[in-house]
Amino acid sequence: MEPRTRLLALIAELEKEDALGAADQQTVMLDQTSVGRLSRMDAMQRQSMAKATQARRAQTLAKLHAALRRIETGECGYCTDCGEAIAFERLELDPAAPRYLSCTRG
Repeated sequence: MEPRTRLLALIAELEKEDALGAADQQTVMLDQTSVGRLSRMDAMQRQSMAKATQARRAQTLAKLHAALRRIETGECGYCTDCGEAIAFERLELDPAAPRYLSCTRG
């Protein structure tokens, strides 16, 4: 699959997951008559996990959008640090990889 198409598909998938997880990020209301203390704690834990998951998705989306910008400017496939070509295999695994493997380790 072409890198741009693959990136767009990944973005669409993450945005869909983000929309599905939005309900779990809502504020947990204190209503002792309908929700017991343990249920509220469970809801707060779900909310915390949903927010952490959303933050990771936002970080990944930013990385994918940056990769799309590199495609549009013709810089895709080249390390943002040293300018060397990124191995095709690396881009196959992670089409949004911004750096050459040795620059990533350094």
